[in-house]
Amino acid sequence: MVSLYEAHKKIYPRSVTGLFAKWRWFFVFATQLFFYGIPWLQWGGRQAMLFDLDTRRFYIFGLVLYPQDVIYLAAILIISAMLLFLFTAVAGRQWCGYACPQTVYTEIYLWIERKIEGDRSARMRLDAAPMSATKFSRKVAKQLVWMAVGLWTGFTFVGYFTPIRELAGHVMSWSLGPWETFWIFFYGFATYGNAGFMREQVCMYMCPYARFQSAMFDKDTLIVTYDTQRGEPRGARSKKADPKALGLGDCVNCTLCVQVCPTGIDIRNGLQYECISCAACIDVCDQVMDKVGYPRGLIRYSTERAMEEGWGRKQILRHVLRPRVLIYSSLLAVVTIALLASLFLRTPFRVDIVRDRAALARLVDGNKIENVYRIQIMNATEKPQAFTLSAEGLPGLELVTDKTVTIDAAQGLWVPVRLQLPYGGASAGSHEIHFNVTSPAIGDVREKSIFMVPR
Repeated sequence: MVSLYEAHKKIYPRSVTGLFAKWRWFFVFATQLFFYGIPWLQWGGRQAMLFDLDTRRFYIFGLVLYPQDVIYLAAILIISAMLLFLFTAVAGRQWCGYACPQTVYTEIYLWIERKIEGDRSARMRLDAAPMSATKFSRKVAKQLVWMAVGLWTGFTFVGYFTPIRELAGHVMSWSLGPWETFWIFFYGFATYGNAGFMREQVCMYMCPYARFQSAMFDKDTLIVTYDTQRGEPRGARSKKADPKALGLGDCVNCTLCVQVCPTGIDIRNGLQYECISCAACIDVCDQVMDKVGYPRGLIRYSTERAMEEGWGRKQILRHVLRPRVLIYSSLLAVVTIALLASLFLRTPFRVDIVRDRAALARLVDGNKIENVYRIQIMNATEKPQAFTLSAEGLPGLELVTDKTVTIDAAQGLWVPVRLQLPYGGASAGSHEIHFNVTSPAIGDVREKSIFMVPR
């Protein structure tokens, strides 16, 4: 039997310290402080960020959005995509290496694994050893901590859709609803499985970004590179030996760059789609260069063109503003400015008008024609607001129901409205009219509808 698939080999990433490792942990703390902390933050007596699907209202600090505001979600997704394209064109897979949730949670789970089982060599020895009380206890302890982190992550995720303090009370009283229970365990299991077991396989086989990233790269994209001209031929030597006399380059072939790589690649083989630009190999290589007394930068952030032509940092920076970067930046600026302007100019209430379909028109006392409507007014502010209703478009058109209505903060209300027109005041058929909904504090909205005159 010949297998068509390569057997998976477990990767044991070695711990590393250095400048880029500090940056990775900075983003770990920043992203997780935001993710775990924001649901507990209060704003005006409510949760600061809450996507309330039951009431179809989305609270983002002082902003209240309705499903009709989905255009803002589309704009945010476009901005996120353009940012990804821009950063990739300029500096490669920085998102993957530092801020992607898969990378962040893998770092957290690896840190837990190192604390319980030890660093790379200790973990390898532990896995190779026969089962014992020590091995069993460490494995169980690691799995329990991993599960706890996963469940807490799932709980926090659901806390963005159900008020988290209320959710915590349901958990403590064992009264969770079925959907809340499902999503806590589903999201917790996904975190546990992806960060604890699948790890680099998510980046290498499941994530589509690794496959189409090359379309955004060019020879001036900043990537993690190995200086072949300086490092080859590689080989071991004593610290006091002269590499030139031995016919060797600066690479001592310690393989530490491979041992620290979370995807298990050898960066000395050139750019590979598995590389997530985490720069762990740069940190460890710089440490090795310091120990043997060679200059740093054998592995460094550089560009293909810079490596070919021997450019320095200033020459690399001068080639950042190239056509594709300017195009991405321009599109990003246009969409961002449009989004901010739309939010700034947005009237903080919405109006929908629905005609009564039971009777298109009817004759009422006073020899008048009446049409009935339902007007939904959605108050997107944090205070109760009073609204005044009026209608125009036909001579003698009169609104005969209450012209003023008060709506509580961040609430919506359906208001029945009757319009009357003197008989003979307009020809038979449909006539365009306009409703005006006005609030002295927050502005006015004008909506179109029709008034039906029977034959």
